[in-house]
Amino acid sequence: MIERIDVGQRMSKIVKHAGVAYLCGQVGEGVSVADQTRDCIARVEALLAKAGSSPERMLQVIIWLADMQDFAEMNAVWDAWVPEGCAPARACGEAKLARGELKVEMIVTAACD
Repeated sequence: MIERIDVGQRMSKIVKHAGVAYLCGQVGEGVSVADQTRDCIARVEALLAKAGSSPERMLQVIIWLADMQDFAEMNAVWDAWVPEGCAPARACGEAKLARGELKVEMIVTAACD
């Protein structure tokens, strides 16, 4: 069975299937990449909870940065947040994001109830 949560015309915020939750891409507010990363992570945590999951159950995270020069700054926030011993498979690349002020976007897949 496929369960869709917070369904809109363009996308669902969460799609659950066979014990896996797929979150739509999350961005954050703020001036710096660190600020945006912290806000993005807070949004990810809220969606994971809504999906019946948690950061400890993340399977894969794909991170897009508007500028790879921000890699270290984003990783400083990420490394302080990701649960010890529960780091997901992860990729990070550079991409032009949907709005010019965006610096980071995360796409999360996690195990769920």
